[in-house]
Amino acid sequence: MKILKRLLKIVFLLAGVLTLSILVIFWADTLGTGYLKIDKNGETAKTSYIITNVNVVPMNQDTVLADKRVYIKDGIIEKIADTIAIAGIEIIDAKNKYLTPGLIDMHVHVWDRYELGLYLSNGVTAVRNLWGMPMHLRMKEDVNENKIISPTFFTTGPKLTGREFIGDDNLNLTNPAEAKEKVISYKNRGYNFIKTYYGLDKEIFDAVLDQANISEIDIVAHPSQKVPFSYHLHPQIKSIEHAEEIVQQPLQFDLDTAKLQVIIDSIASFKNARYSPTITVFNNIYQMMINDSILESGSLAYMNPLIKKIDSKNQFERWFNAKQEDPSTLDRIKKQHAFHLTIVKKLHEAGVTIICGTDAGIGVTLPGFSIHKELAFYQEAGLSNYEVLKTATVNASQTHSMMNQLGTVEEGKLANLILVDENPLEDLSTLKSPECVFVNGRKLNRETLTAYQEKAGSRKNLLATALRYLENLIIEK
Repeated sequence: MKILKRLLKIVFLLAGVLTLSILVIFWADTLGTGYLKIDKNGETAKTSYIITNVNVVPMNQDTVLADKRVYIKDGIIEKIADTIAIAGIEIIDAKNKYLTPGLIDMHVHVWDRYELGLYLSNGVTAVRNLWGMPMHLRMKEDVNENKIISPTFFTTGPKLTGREFIGDDNLNLTNPAEAKEKVISYKNRGYNFIKTYYGLDKEIFDAVLDQANISEIDIVAHPSQKVPFSYHLHPQIKSIEHAEEIVQQPLQFDLDTAKLQVIIDSIASFKNARYSPTITVFNNIYQMMINDSILESGSLAYMNPLIKKIDSKNQFERWFNAKQEDPSTLDRIKKQHAFHLTIVKKLHEAGVTIICGTDAGIGVTLPGFSIHKELAFYQEAGLSNYEVLKTATVNASQTHSMMNQLGTVEEGKLANLILVDENPLEDLSTLKSPECVFVNGRKLNRETLTAYQEKAGSRKNLLATALRYLENLIIEK
């Protein structure tokens, strides 16, 4: 009995030490992102002012409204006019710069709060996170309760797959009843959308679609290879992800433009179709194959430390080895990337609404920075600057009803805005380094935005990230 008591004491002691260690790790990580907390008495508390001498790029039409005044009241665009006079309100002189809607990245994977600052520093004022975990619900709550400065934050629940195990990062559904139960649960817990993924068969997919309709929750679809590609053209599915899935699934890697056109016509026949190409993440495969030292590049400091150590490294080694085993792989990847540009061009020509997504947060696809690369690819595919900018503003905002307050500079819209030096309708590169960003009406100057980048680039939160992922495995599995 004495031995048993002694063993129990040791177990409780170890459990206490472990618990304390975990709390210290989380406390340190929370302390590290304290710069994102909203100071109720500081600059970030201000949400009302008038912006003068500003050229407005409204994005509800292809034009510039020259030399306007914009009145922002309590974080909402109250009025846009030639003259606005309100006593006692702060005036911000834009000095003839250009005011555009903040950018929206519709396909990201957020790993920590440092990344929220990275998105803002690149002019991204709203994100749609497509790999939901419990930590994202806490993040979303803090954003919605105005506790932290962040892009407007939307998230799916965990990725839903079928019976076949394809990785612990997915939620395997074994039967239709379970599928319906998960949809109901995710809606009740506060996830904004459902994410369907590779591996869903028709029986389970139908259950997800039916329950999502009943529960009135939108679906974002990574195409499943177990149903026809056209199966994803469904009213409950608000966007389809990845140009590469068109190549891999219906085309079976046959880069034939005639066969592609049949698929494009099928997508275009569905009037509400929206497609997020995520060209950047696939192109980064090519970048890894031509740059043997990419993991040591300074820019990779902006990746979450755990992701860099595991996912970035694994992806690099996979494609480095593939190139060594078959040198023609490099040319194949290059040709497929070029074909993705053709897909974007043909989707656009067919009238399919394109929404900008990057798949940032995995591999070597950097949070925030990658959106400018994605937009440049759309321009390369033949879209005009206005059409390119629409993909990350008005097109994105019209994908889900809960996002309709974003995407344009109009009276009554949320003041998620960026101020840039040049007219982006003439030069998209001006979006890379905004003079200032407004999120929920809160003004962040360039100095603050640069500080956000520096904080993210020097973070050391590998253990905290690992513990949050472990929490996800325990709760969601």
